Amino acid sequence: MAKKNGNDKPIEVTLWDAANKLRGSVEPAEYKHVVLGLIFLKFASDKFEEHRARLIAEGKEKYIEMADFYNMNNVFFLEETSRWNYLIKKSKQNDIALLIDTALHTIEKNNKALKGALPDNYFSRLGLDVTKLASLLDTINDIDTTRDPKQDVVGKVYEYFLSKFALAEGKGKGEFYTPKSIVNLIAEMIEPYKGIIYDPACGSGGMFVQSVRFIEAHHGNKKEVSIYGQEYTNTTYKLAKMNLAIRGISANLGEKAANTFLDDQHKDLKADFIMANPPFNQKDWRSENELIDDPRWRGYDVPPKSNANYGWILNMVSKLSDNGVAGFILANGALSGGGDEYKIRRKLIENNLVEAILVLPRNLFYTTDISVTLWIVNKNKKVQTRKIGDETRNYRNREKEILFMDLRQMGIPFEKKYTQFSDDDIQKVVSTYHQWQNKEIENIPEFCYTASFDEVAKKDFSLVPSKYIEFVNRDENIDFDEKMQTLQSEFADLLKEEAQSKKDLLSVFKALGFPIHLDLNNE
Repeated sequence: MAKKNGNDKPIEVTLWDAANKLRGSVEPAEYKHVVLGLIFLKFASDKFEEHRARLIAEGKEKYIEMADFYNMNNVFFLEETSRWNYLIKKSKQNDIALLIDTALHTIEKNNKALKGALPDNYFSRLGLDVTKLASLLDTINDIDTTRDPKQDVVGKVYEYFLSKFALAEGKGKGEFYTPKSIVNLIAEMIEPYKGIIYDPACGSGGMFVQSVRFIEAHHGNKKEVSIYGQEYTNTTYKLAKMNLAIRGISANLGEKAANTFLDDQHKDLKADFIMANPPFNQKDWRSENELIDDPRWRGYDVPPKSNANYGWILNMVSKLSDNGVAGFILANGALSGGGDEYKIRRKLIENNLVEAILVLPRNLFYTTDISVTLWIVNKNKKVQTRKIGDETRNYRNREKEILFMDLRQMGIPFEKKYTQFSDDDIQKVVSTYHQWQNKEIENIPEFCYTASFDEVAKKDFSLVPSKYIEFVNRDENIDFDEKMQTLQSEFADLLKEEAQSKKDLLSVFKALGFPIHLDLNNE
């Protein structure tokens, strides 16, 4: 936990409360780049000053203004006008917004690793009140990023702010952030310990951060992983680069923000691990004649342009190494769609690529309340041995099996209207999955079921978990998301019938000569 203030609140909570009060009329989508840019600037300055003091202590004072003596130690070099102390001294000036923009621009220009990473002209463009901006600088000045090297203070603050901004932006926005408990579940399941990690829709980089945490928790070396990602939105691309830079994580996110389908930044990549939460149910992601002969679909039908779900799946399958494994989130519709989706899904199952399907609870995401699915796709479901830390894992041959899990009864309340997995939830799911990989396990009603290839074929290659998992207290054939859609449709029909009844009643009264007026919309 980060340093606490006098009220026993973690510093990230206190900072959020203070920064949010200073936001004024600026929308959260814009304000996050202001606040997170300043947090990055404070972090970079603290690291610079710490290393500068070390050079002086080592008798190397003549090198303290030479960039190479910072870069060689993974410290960003800052010119005097880009240093936090310089900006704090001038924080009450009317041109402070311009000074901050200039500082960020100069840092990016002087450090190749930050190319395309920092907010561009946000402070001047948004016309922030000088008094509020000065107060925000004072607030962020309270973060001591070097106080305890064992505690990732600035990382905790940054992650907390990312989640709070995603919550503030709400439904239909906030796509830059995948809730932490979901990312943690994926990492613990596929165990990205060593090798190449890829995320084709990386958002603000949360999958990479959790991968590195997994490595550190198992006493591995983060230098033994290589990270590759791609992000379509330029502002989110910047967030990811800042997020990773703050944590000292090297990553190749491509030369620019770009569309993964139309401008693949990692065409020849073969990844050992893929973790992703791509956009759900993207429509018109390609035109009728685009990407027809794309090598990523080789051996499969072309994904329909009406929905990108299977485009994302095949993109990831094409980038897996021979022993690669992927964990990714998709909308539930991908489990049972027809047409070209059916043909692709069937081929994936026939190729023994689908290892596990987990249906998740509703309200896990800040951007939508629908239930979604976690897919585990494995290029090698045969016998394997993996070494993770001091532990050697031996896996059995799972070629002709798929593990189905229903997690919809799991989760604990979060921020009133949301749900998140508890540590116990994650432990239960992960241990079940790893036990299943190692040996045959018992099917547990309303939780898990091991389906053979023949069973899946008999169900016409549907991957809907409720078609396989036994339900003791509920009709096992009910798909609850489908049922909810049906109920919503029925309710809409009832409302239409009610409106028609009102109109009919009004007609009767008029025919009888009564001067009655009904408000058909608000009655």
